[in-house]
Amino acid sequence: MLTCLTAGESHGPQLTAIISGLPANLPLAAADIDLDLARRQCGYGRGGRMTIERDRVEFRSGVRHGLTTGAPLTLVIANRDWENWERRMSAAAADRDTADPVTRPRPGHADLPGCLKYCQHDTRNILERASARETAIRTAVGATAKKLLAVCGIRVWSWVTGIGNIDIAPPTGRNPEDLHRRAEESPFRITDPNREAELVRLVDDVKQAGDSLGGTFQVAVTGVPAGLGSHIQHHTRLDGRLAQAMMSIQAIKGVEIGIGFAAARRRGSTVHDPIGWKPGRGFGRESNRAGGIEGGMSNGEDILLTAAMKPIPTLYQPLASVDMISKEPFAAGIERSDVCAVPAAAVVGEAAAAWEIAAALLEKFGGDHLDEIRRAVETYRADLATF
Repeated sequence: MLTCLTAGESHGPQLTAIISGLPANLPLAAADIDLDLARRQCGYGRGGRMTIERDRVEFRSGVRHGLTTGAPLTLVIANRDWENWERRMSAAAADRDTADPVTRPRPGHADLPGCLKYCQHDTRNILERASARETAIRTAVGATAKKLLAVCGIRVWSWVTGIGNIDIAPPTGRNPEDLHRRAEESPFRITDPNREAELVRLVDDVKQAGDSLGGTFQVAVTGVPAGLGSHIQHHTRLDGRLAQAMMSIQAIKGVEIGIGFAAARRRGSTVHDPIGWKPGRGFGRESNRAGGIEGGMSNGEDILLTAAMKPIPTLYQPLASVDMISKEPFAAGIERSDVCAVPAAAVVGEAAAAWEIAAALLEKFGGDHLDEIRRAVETYRADLATF
């Protein structure tokens, strides 16, 4: 079983992840992970934190001479901003009086429900862990999962499909790899460069107004064989697992698989994908409105996910709130924030999807070392082609 725990605060000394269940002999270098960490920090509309941090991962266990050992893998990302927060975020009781409490919760954040749940009157004890800074370490975890998937012929791609009220539909007839390549060339991670000037104006206007923007992005997973996940129990259904993984990303408020909500407005004859069979390929589909998943299992087509991100709730023209101590009305507190982080969210979406697919892959094929897993996947693919 592939498992992971993350730890760390936004302004603490570091972010940490411990991954258990990775097979031995998987080639893994820090540079492989740092590439995705850098991609997560890009995008037009990002805030001041991105000018401070230059995320790099360090291996603290589980890798020797460029290969995983089968032992738990520990990943660490240092927070460079820690040097400015060391007293305020200190673990020592003696430093308690050095930090001013944050008592004005922000609408749309975890501040108030977290304080109520954990009996806290300083929202910093909640917001530090709830912060989207945590997605840096989850991106590192996902990048590790991508390395395993790639060995088994599975790749993960993403692109942005809308920011605010501007939709940017990807061009038809393009494969996911091509759409991803186009997105990588854009500061908004969109597939149509002719729309970038329009988006720059939108983000600039919203920033000037002290407001924020959300949007939508798509994640595609190619090369997934049929049969990952299961229809047997609710918690084994791959669509449910992927939806939860995407929804667990901070600010994500909706997830679609395939044509998603559009399916509710169509007749069944225009929703379901006819089945075909070809020598050398086996069973397959000529369309993919299901988004690669039927009955809780992958069906052999590309897995297509769309996620909706709400506008970031930290506003420089803050909404009304109530002070946690005095109970007096105030404008909500302000933390350093982005205007738009949809391009970064797409990269985090890749990581979330990659992790869940990798977990489902290992559940089906098992194996303690890489060659064992790779042989099992190759044999299974050959069987499917002649089924």
